[in-house]
Order: sequence, then C-alpha cells, then structure tokens
Amino acid sequence: MATNKKKVLVPQDLGQAGWDLLRARDDIEVATFPNFITRADFQDLLRGHGKVHAVVLGSTPYGPEEFQATDGLAVVARVGVGFDAVHIPTLNAAKVPLMTAGTANSPSVAELAVFFMMTLAKRGAMFNTLVQEGRWVADRMKQMPADLNGKTVLIVGFGRIGTRTAKRCAAMEMEVLVHDPYVSEVSIRAAGCEPAPDLDAALARADFLTLHCPKTPETVGLINADRLARMKPSAYLVNTARGGIVDEPALHAALTGGKLAGAGLDVYAQEPPDPNNPLLKLDSVVSSPHMAGVTTEAVERKSEVSIRNVLSVFDGAIIAENVVNKEVLG
Repeated sequence: MATNKKKVLVPQDLGQAGWDLLRARDDIEVATFPNFITRADFQDLLRGHGKVHAVVLGSTPYGPEEFQATDGLAVVARVGVGFDAVHIPTLNAAKVPLMTAGTANSPSVAELAVFFMMTLAKRGAMFNTLVQEGRWVADRMKQMPADLNGKTVLIVGFGRIGTRTAKRCAAMEMEVLVHDPYVSEVSIRAAGCEPAPDLDAALARADFLTLHCPKTPETVGLINADRLARMKPSAYLVNTARGGIVDEPALHAALTGGKLAGAGLDVYAQEPPDPNNPLLKLDSVVSSPHMAGVTTEAVERKSEVSIRNVLSVFDGAIIAENVVNKEVLG
C-alpha cells in the first residue's frame, strides 16, 4: 500500500534522544541495521527496503555502491563529526547533503585529548601497575612524572574540537600554539593562543602535540618521520582525530629510538588494529578503542542532533551549519 511516510534507516545503537524525536513524528517510518555490518549486507539491506529517504550512519561506510542501492535518498547524516568514510562526490552529484553532529561530541573529544596528556605526563598507567604489583617502595622514583603547567602544547586543527582543547589546556596554564592554515591568525590570537603557521618550526617547541584535524588527502601522513624527528625527545603525541594522519611505523621508530617520550592514541590506521601492531606492545603508548566522542552524554547529544538534521531536511528548513558539502545547498 502506498504511503507518504518518509523512511529513515538508523543504526540499532542510536541513542534514546534520537528515538524520542523519531517516535514523536507520525510521518516517519524507521528501519534499523547493525552498526557493524559488511558493506555487501548493507547494500542488500538498502535495496530490500525500497525507498529510503534518509540514512543515519555510525561507523558504516557509504560510497557509490551504497548510493546505487538507495532509492529516494534525500540526506545522509552521521552520528558523529568524521566523514572520511562517506564518498562526498557521489552525494554532490545527486545534490544530497551530508550532515554531521556539529559540536555534540566536541567536549568529549577535547576531554580525552587532555586525559591522554595527563595520563602520559603523570605516568598513570605505569604507576597503577606499580602499586598493584607491590613495587611502591622499589620503583616509584625510577620514572618521575611531569607537570602540564608551564608546558607548550601544539594543537593542529582549530575547529570545534581544537578550540575546546585549547580552552582546557589554557586552564592548566599551558602555552597554547595553534596550527591551522584555514583559520586566521586574528581568530587564533582572539582565542588567547599563539598562531603557528610553520608546522615544522612549531613541532620543535612543543611538549605536547595533539591532533584535531580531519582526515583528508592533505592530512594523510601529516605527522611523518621527518616531522617526528623535529620534536623533543621528551615530547608526547596525542591523536584523537583519525588513523592515518600519523605514520604509525615512523611513530614506533621514534618511540623505540628515544626520539619521543610517548603517545596517546584513540585511533589507528586499521581499526580494530592488528593485535600484532608493534605500537600495542609499547609501555609508552596508551590507547582507547576510538571512543573519544563516545560517552554517555555524547551519545545522546549526537543521536539528537543527527535526527534533528534529518528532520530539518524533511521539513524544508535544513540546518545549514551542520552540512559538510555546502555546495549542494545552492
């Protein structure tokens, strides 16, 4: 039977706030899919649902094959802010907006970046093991912790997350350098930070390097062997952005060669990483499983924003600030 309802395909783990918005509408039909699904199965699912007007994505990729399997698409929404797994040229050609969750997870990612800095500097993982293993007296003075106070942090990427990370670092009385070729020096100074247009020169000054830039052809391999060699041996690297921005073999070589003190990694080039990835064997590396933007609060915020994005398209009042490919708005 024909229906005027709009069909929305959402991941099964969509937060309650998103579900509440969907259930409040009588013009929406909802179908779900597992957040971890093969591309072939996802394409079959899209074809099997007939018209699908909106696709809400967690970690599931969406490319030309998925688009060809989708009939009636009006919007793709990410429950998050990254979009490297979505093929934007395909959406542009069809004038379909790609929308992200705006600032919904920005505080959460900024907090994890600072948590990594503190864990590394304060030797949190090592000290916890030392106490648990009864090595309090014998080993506690062998590796001294360090302060963040008075240290220099270099933030690469000064968008929604980078700006929030800067505020948290400034609150701990750190000197904050910012490298972002797409943000004016005036804006960076207005935020109380020092512009660092020359990335290579800034790396030599940094006690902490934290990455908050998107993964693009321009940023893949941005932190390579040459740039790691410019850093202080006492410095720490934090990546809560995307795997692939850091050259992992080069990072391993720097850590094992005494050229870098440690790293905090929420993301890897391959996810989940190979259990034999040599970075996972190093005591100088602390990791989390791509959870920077996944907290109890962030899940609800992201779910709400992603569904509001979809509804804004259906209602003819698109939330333009959350559209990635703004060229389709014309």
